[in-house]
Amino acid sequence: MKMTKELNQLFNEQIKLEYDSAFIYLAMSEWLNQNNWVGAGHWMEIQYREELAHAEGFVRYLTMRGEPVELLQLAAAPKEWDSILDLFQAALKHEEFISESINKMADQAEKDGDRASRLFLQWYINEQVEEEVNANDNVMGVDRTQGHIVALLAFDDLKGTRKWTGEEVPLFS
Repeated sequence: MKMTKELNQLFNEQIKLEYDSAFIYLAMSEWLNQNNWVGAGHWMEIQYREELAHAEGFVRYLTMRGEPVELLQLAAAPKEWDSILDLFQAALKHEEFISESINKMADQAEKDGDRASRLFLQWYINEQVEEEVNANDNVMGVDRTQGHIVALLAFDDLKGTRKWTGEEVPLFS
């Protein structure tokens, strides 16, 4: 079954959004490192790598389906935040935006009767639940410190323990 033009367009737009996400998180990592939040900077660097894997998963899926891949121009990443809390709030808002975009794709796949795409997207839907939980945990973690530097440093140290697992998006769950 050929993918509809509408769904293919949504997939290509999502590839762009995933690469945009990667560069947003790389910019956040740089800001955190420059402001001496090296643990949180490390956490965001891993998030950057994860987003690259997500984009590559969409590319591999379209290629496997024999569908055109269009690499759209990326947006410039923001580079300034008011505080570590502001940065993590922006990350949460961004993940919520990405969840909406993926849900829109799933809705289109269902509308088109493209069960293969709908099944493929389920992994991303599940992943977005995890992404939003992690982003919310980061906001709450900073917020709970109430600005106490010792607590903020402990939070930063904890973020530095995150491990990169070399995650690869499965083509089918």
